[in-house]
Amino acid sequence: MTLWAAEWNNMYIAIAGNIGAGKTTLTKMLAKYYGWEPRFESVNFNPYLEDYYGDINRWAFCLETYFLKERFKDMLIVQKASHTIVQDRSIFEGVYVFVRNNYERGDLSPRDYGTFMELFELMKSQMKMPDMMIYLRKSVPALIAQIQKRGREYEQSMQIDYLKGLNEKYEDFIFHKYEGRVLVIDSDGMDFENNPSDFRTVINKVDAELFGLFSQNNWK
Repeated sequence: MTLWAAEWNNMYIAIAGNIGAGKTTLTKMLAKYYGWEPRFESVNFNPYLEDYYGDINRWAFCLETYFLKERFKDMLIVQKASHTIVQDRSIFEGVYVFVRNNYERGDLSPRDYGTFMELFELMKSQMKMPDMMIYLRKSVPALIAQIQKRGREYEQSMQIDYLKGLNEKYEDFIFHKYEGRVLVIDSDGMDFENNPSDFRTVINKVDAELFGLFSQNNWK
């Protein structure tokens, strides 16, 4: 852990990015490097996830409500923490990217979407924004390659149009809707897990943004 990082001992860092962008890997690596606590979304334990990818229209509301419940529980823990937490996907992108995408695709009815957003707005009033959100920006071809590489069975039937729609929502969310601080990392061609120089590039950007030696070009 760097000396500067030790002084920043009560932050909330969120890692944002599409499916296959490398959020979980980067969360683990940043947590180890800085001595932060990692928190991960409930993917392997979500009882609706496999059903959702088999029939998105039928299970979208159930899946997203479950994620909302779990992410709000995480937010309550984050806000009580006296140390720095780095989180794999925040509640904000879960709503403004994934739920919005399901609604625009027709997989959430206007009635269900309205109910969901009313619930989120109530929760939002009790939450704080991340001190910094790191957006792993990755193209659809790169996402597909990573999804195929990791081989999760329930992801293999995912449609390209679905990933493309999520990428478009991420761009809109990060650059037009999100009001907090964002560090954008263009991660096509990067392998920060196996290439030390790629991870060093990420660390240099994070250090610069957190400790004041930043370049405006890294901000949204």
